[in-house]
Amino acid sequence: MSNQMVFKRYELKYMLTRRQRDIIREAMSAYMIADEHGRKTILSLYLDTPDYLLIRRSIDKPVYKEKLRLRSYDVADKDTEVFIELKKKYNSVVYKRREGMTERELEQYLTDKIVPKDTQIMHEIDFAMKRYPSLSPAVMLSYEREAFYSKDDHDFRMTFDENILWRTDDLSLCSSVHGTPLLDSNQVLLEVKTTGAIPLWLVRILSQENIRKTSFSKYGTAYQTILANNQNRLPRRESMPIEHRTTQTLNGGNYKYA
Repeated sequence: MSNQMVFKRYELKYMLTRRQRDIIREAMSAYMIADEHGRKTILSLYLDTPDYLLIRRSIDKPVYKEKLRLRSYDVADKDTEVFIELKKKYNSVVYKRREGMTERELEQYLTDKIVPKDTQIMHEIDFAMKRYPSLSPAVMLSYEREAFYSKDDHDFRMTFDENILWRTDDLSLCSSVHGTPLLDSNQVLLEVKTTGAIPLWLVRILSQENIRKTSFSKYGTAYQTILANNQNRLPRRESMPIEHRTTQTLNGGNYKYA
C-alpha cells in the first residue's frame, strides 16, 4: 500500500493510551487487514525555509496549507527507494503527491536540481519546491508505525504511531534512528485516513472509550518545542539555498547541509 502516489482523503487523529490501542486493535480484527509491510520505521525529513515559514503557516490553520518532506521506510542507503512528498490541505481535505526514486537520485535533485523523472507528479512537486528558494532540511521525525486497511475498502486505513522522535541535526534518511521523544511512553497516535465516513464499529469503540479527535501535528509539535527552547523567539536557520551549501557525507547520505 505504500507505493500509492496520489491521495485525496480526510485524515483524523486520536491520541491513545497503549491500553486503548490494544482495545481498538482487538475490535478491528474482524474488519481490517494488516499492511503487507507490517511494522515499519518511518523517517520523515521536513523541508522548510530558514524562518520555518511552512510550519508557521500550518499552525495558523489557514484554509489552504502545504508541506514538503522526504520519506523512507526504515533507514535508507544509496539504492533504497525513497520518496519526496508534497502534502496539501484544503478545507480539511488532504491531497498528497509523492514520487519515488533512489536515495542517490533524491540527493542529486536536492543538491544539483537534476529532476529524476519526467512525470506530472514530479513537475508539481518541483514547482512547489521552486516557490520556496531557501528550502532546506529542517526537522527529522521518525516513528514506529503499524498500518491496516479495511477488508471492504482499501482506501480506509488506520495507522498506529509510537516512539515518535525528532531532531534538528543529522538530517539524512541514511542516518540511524535517534532523537528526542515527542510523546510519553504510554501514548500512541492513531490516524484514520478515509475518503468517506468512519465505520460504525469504530465510532462505537471511540465513543465507549471517550476518545476524541485531536489536531496533533508531529512537525508542528516539534516546532513548538524548538520555539520554546528559543524562549518563544522565532528561531532561524542558515538561509543559503540548498544548491549553494557545502554537503557532508553522513552514513551514506550527503544532503545534510553544513
